[in-house]
Amino acid sequence: MTTGLLPSDATTSAAPARRSAGGGLGRYLLVRFLLIFPTIFILVTLVFLLMRTIGDPITAAQGGRLTADQLAERISAAGYDRPVLVQYFEYLGQIFTGNFGNTISDNRPVTEVLLTYGGATLELAFYALIVAFIVGIPLGMLAASLRDRAPDAFLRIFAILCYATPVFFAGLLLKLVFSVWLQWLPVAGRASTRTELAMQTLPNKTGIYLIDSIMLGSPTAIGDVLSHAVLPGIALGLLTAGVFLRLVRTNVIGTLGTDYVDAARSRGVSEFRLVRKHAYRPALIPIITVIGLQIALLLGGAVLTETTFEWKGLGFQLAGYLAARDFVAVQGIVALLAVFVALTNFVVDVIAAVIDPRVRY
Repeated sequence: MTTGLLPSDATTSAAPARRSAGGGLGRYLLVRFLLIFPTIFILVTLVFLLMRTIGDPITAAQGGRLTADQLAERISAAGYDRPVLVQYFEYLGQIFTGNFGNTISDNRPVTEVLLTYGGATLELAFYALIVAFIVGIPLGMLAASLRDRAPDAFLRIFAILCYATPVFFAGLLLKLVFSVWLQWLPVAGRASTRTELAMQTLPNKTGIYLIDSIMLGSPTAIGDVLSHAVLPGIALGLLTAGVFLRLVRTNVIGTLGTDYVDAARSRGVSEFRLVRKHAYRPALIPIITVIGLQIALLLGGAVLTETTFEWKGLGFQLAGYLAARDFVAVQGIVALLAVFVALTNFVVDVIAAVIDPRVRY
């Protein structure tokens, strides 16, 4: 007598399992997507309240340059003489319509500032991530394969220095060595004046100089843009490279202690091949998960990096608005960056859930 399931029965029993797995992924993505809204709400609320503890933005920015009557008129026209709670709900209503306010110092919509300078900051973050991957992942694998030896100790110290060194200090050192002493690379800016003027003639320029230089079709322009990006990308990328190095090292060492790696080692597989073939891919999953957090770190470090290298992006503009005490601009830019970080974290969570099924449960 046959006791097993018929093929049709096996197929039927497997279907709920597949639906359950799909449902697990669907529920996970839905929960992560819904969490975006309270996250943005909390961040926007905190930024608003912190800005209001300083006082009204008109007095902060124009207090020493306007008479008392002019100041009172400007405050009343902007609505800053109303209760803070009323201003708060009005600000939330503006955000839902995509209006983040106008800057006080130059009377520009904050969204226009984002569109004009956001591409430069995204480009810098892209270069920094490339540096972090190139430096952090191979060195982390090397440290794991040579664990508890002198090179491993040196690499761990290097990782701590990368993370602990202030970005502006690393940038100044890089400028001193490679721009002033060796004169290999440009000292500041995103491109030479000639390249910038050439890119201005493009009918559909993106504001991301690497893309614009490629659209220009000039190898000289592409080389000029990349040469200007080397030092800022390294200065900001080393900050994240230190995190990646330690994370990869820890996870590779953990993977090397698993049963299937011990079985491969018993068959005579070399340590280098074990790291490269068996421990490398599992160690990348935590990296993908952490990328979302590192985007926030990169955007924070971009303020100092852009100021140090006169890289005219959102960080450079934010520093200028802070110096001008233009807290409406600061509030709007920080709120927009918070939205971007929340959306980036959601995308990273989706990628991590697709790659590693354990994440969704």
